[in-house]
Amino acid sequence: MNQTQCALAVAAIFVAQGAMAQEQQEQRLDEISVTATREARATAEVPQAISVIGKETMDQKKMFNMKDALQETPGVLIDSKNGGFDARLIIRGAGLKAPYGIREIMVLRDGVPLSDPDSFTRLDFVDTQDIERIEVAKGPGNLFAAGSAGGAIQVFSKSVFDDSANNARVGFGNYGTQNYHLRYGGKVSENQALAVTATHRKMDSDWRYWNEFDTTQTSLKHGLVLGSGGVLESELSYAEANVQLPGAMDATLFEEFKSTGKQSGTSEAWKNSGRYSKVWFFNSKLESQHGDFTFKPRVYYNTWYHYHPVTGIVNETEDWVWNLGTDIEGSYRHTDGSLVGGLTVRQERVPNSRKYRYASVITTTSAGACVDSATASGRILATCSDSKGELTEIDDSTTLLTGIYLQESWRPGERWIIDVGGRYDVAKFKDTNNELYAYSYSTGRYVAGAGETTLNKTFHLPAPKVAASYRLSDALHLFATVAQAAQIPSTGEIASNPSLDASVARNQEVGLKGRGSDWTFDASYYVTKVRDEIVQQNNGGVTTYLNAGRTDKKGFEVAGLIEVGGGFEVGGYYSWTDYKYQDFTELVSGVNLDRSGKTLPFVPENQYGLSLGWKSGPWHARLSANTWGEYWLDNANTEKYEGWDWVTNLSVSYQWQAHSLTLNADNLTDKLYAAEVKKDTSGRVTYTAASPRTIMLTYRYDFR
Repeated sequence: MNQTQCALAVAAIFVAQGAMAQEQQEQRLDEISVTATREARATAEVPQAISVIGKETMDQKKMFNMKDALQETPGVLIDSKNGGFDARLIIRGAGLKAPYGIREIMVLRDGVPLSDPDSFTRLDFVDTQDIERIEVAKGPGNLFAAGSAGGAIQVFSKSVFDDSANNARVGFGNYGTQNYHLRYGGKVSENQALAVTATHRKMDSDWRYWNEFDTTQTSLKHGLVLGSGGVLESELSYAEANVQLPGAMDATLFEEFKSTGKQSGTSEAWKNSGRYSKVWFFNSKLESQHGDFTFKPRVYYNTWYHYHPVTGIVNETEDWVWNLGTDIEGSYRHTDGSLVGGLTVRQERVPNSRKYRYASVITTTSAGACVDSATASGRILATCSDSKGELTEIDDSTTLLTGIYLQESWRPGERWIIDVGGRYDVAKFKDTNNELYAYSYSTGRYVAGAGETTLNKTFHLPAPKVAASYRLSDALHLFATVAQAAQIPSTGEIASNPSLDASVARNQEVGLKGRGSDWTFDASYYVTKVRDEIVQQNNGGVTTYLNAGRTDKKGFEVAGLIEVGGGFEVGGYYSWTDYKYQDFTELVSGVNLDRSGKTLPFVPENQYGLSLGWKSGPWHARLSANTWGEYWLDNANTEKYEGWDWVTNLSVSYQWQAHSLTLNADNLTDKLYAAEVKKDTSGRVTYTAASPRTIMLTYRYDFR
């Protein structure tokens, strides 16, 4: 039996387990979700594929990165190039166009969007040590997800009113890993609570050149119980994050890494990429109930600075960027169900954003010496530091997102829930740019820029949805959904191609969810047809974006968990995908080449994993193994990467009274493989190394 058949067999076991136990009376406690419908509802009754990663699961992980929580979710591809806050995230193919970071997926924290109005998400100010649970709602049809075809991920932090969350944590690991965390709070009066958190994380990661990470985050939360029974919660946080982004390798360097476990350098000229940021974040939300009507207004503001050396240029926001928004939500519970609706307004202002040359470089004519980039001749072979040189570009942009949403959740009978509704958003982009110089990929040097340009563009983004959940029995729920979402191009993508259209994804999905006393499973099959898919093209180092005519995405996902006695539980997940361009021509070296019928790159046809958990008194242990199957490297489907098999993670913890020790060993068997392999239109293949084995021991004290 091959690995794919093995994974399918595991999926069949979970489905069969549910079918044989339909009439079971005692039910395993189901997780509650609010992300898909804006209504607190057991996940079994949500007519959408949704995964919830709870507190108990995250307590067993070191939680340095969102990858630690999400990597065992079917349909979700996530990895980190550094191991710090950075993450490349793809859900059902959405986010594939992003060379780094998160796009096409709405990310929220406690109901507040972390994604910018143009759909780009930064995670540098998310304290992963302060997470209570995470909800992942996959695909179009999400009331939270404005202009995002991939769905929504919502991070819930620990409540200001929860004094059981008070703890101190200290952790140390190999490669210079350190973690310090303190959370303390409680009632300061009969109707008020305060909580303070502070976290410092650090990794030297010296198995690879230019790979350090550190972040310091602080937060003050305030909670006020109002006389009318309402609750007002507010938070102010500040974060500083510094991450070096190591470059990729050519085939020679990759073979060296596989034989030694070390990456001595990068084959790219841009050897000093990174992101160094400072972020202030404030949000306040009210929840007030008046009979059957609940009012939930939110207001949020963040302002940030970053210094961001990337390919060819150094970005710096000389004046701090600000992002201001509000979400005014109301819900009404009536005899036959509930009605929820609201208004969203968000604006991002990026004033005086600047780009610079790298200060000093090595060129083909500098005889291996570092020279000033302003006077250098010859092709640039390497940067000498991440210091900025001469100014190349000044940019000023504004993005405004306005939207309304409405959904009726109708309950025509005891077994039925029918959701009908959607969102309608309008995104307006305005950009003024003065390009003095630009980096030329063809000559490998800085050349005269395009001068002054302006851009004004508006996108209309309708997102209707019809979905139904039907309770077959106490144990089984069947669901079906038809939904659409339009995807906003980012400001940078529009700048590279002003003729870009918003892509439109239409999803049809059916699924079965099972909840028993000692088992649970979720299975779904979906077909998503995408018009004008935004595709990233790398042509000899030049990244551009274009629309594909039509793309068809088909997939099957299943995940489940069974308690087998003796304190043991067995879990597993499997995802199968078939993503193909139906109408797409790609411009390569001035020639339009037909890619119709080709498979989208990077997304593996098969993704699966197994886990074994054990609890006995104060002891907890969990062993998991994950696999990404082979995938194509380019749109032309000229070459495949074999992927990676059964990368294993282990956690063991022991708790006595208020004390606990947890040992985490990720990539336990020290597999040396590539987290990402790409091939550009010139035929150049690059490899990004995955982390070798990392070990961390954490001591935690719970204040009681």
